[in-house]
Amino acid sequence: MPDLAGKVAIVTGCASGIGAATVRRLRQDGAHVLGTDIDEGGAAVCHEARADFARQDVADMALWPAIVEQASARHGRLDILVNNAGIVAGASIEDIDDDLWDRTYGVNIKGPMAGCRAAIAAMKRNPGGASGAIVNIASTSAMAALPGDVAYCSSKGAVRVLTKSVAVHCAKQGYAIRCNTVIPGATETGILDNAEKDIPGLKAAVAATSPLNRLGDPSETAAAIAFLASDDCPFMTGAEMLVDGGAMSIHPGF
Repeated sequence: MPDLAGKVAIVTGCASGIGAATVRRLRQDGAHVLGTDIDEGGAAVCHEARADFARQDVADMALWPAIVEQASARHGRLDILVNNAGIVAGASIEDIDDDLWDRTYGVNIKGPMAGCRAAIAAMKRNPGGASGAIVNIASTSAMAALPGDVAYCSSKGAVRVLTKSVAVHCAKQGYAIRCNTVIPGATETGILDNAEKDIPGLKAAVAATSPLNRLGDPSETAAAIAFLASDDCPFMTGAEMLVDGGAMSIHPGF
């Protein structure tokens, strides 16, 4: 189990699913955590986990400095940022309108970019010099696209390359700030629950795409996030960690 004792973390999209599981896991591993979400349900998750909570729309770039300051000022440092908040659009290239495209990109890529920028500024001020770990959450839909969600897939693809750019920049600047991506496959979250209401049988069909023949549990993705956030992988930066039950490893014909 990673040792995160004394580290200070921010986790976005903490109200449910992977975000909620990550708040619980980082607290379990000893970190001080500030969870954020536009959904006030995040407050209950953080209360139960004995974490702090702040309401945040990650797409509002003006809010990011205050969020980072809230976490770092209380504990004197910032060690971890988990850019987890994300939304699906559910529209193809022929159906999507400008507002839905802009909102999806606002949450899924503008938010992580602004988060990385604000976190790096805070991590550079850490006692002992620039240090920290940023973990961005993408999706297997960034690697094998869904025809019915052009904004989600393309924005998650952008997260993958954002991560690499941030990682290389920090390395070239001599900062001990790592940036990696976790790529979950189909996971038992509220997004799938909602989709199941419109498409009965969807969850079973999605589960069957994994060689393990099941959906992932949010805690399994949270474990990968905790590892990348820890000091156990100091030579990993710009990397991608798949948590997909082998879905991206099998030929679609088999």
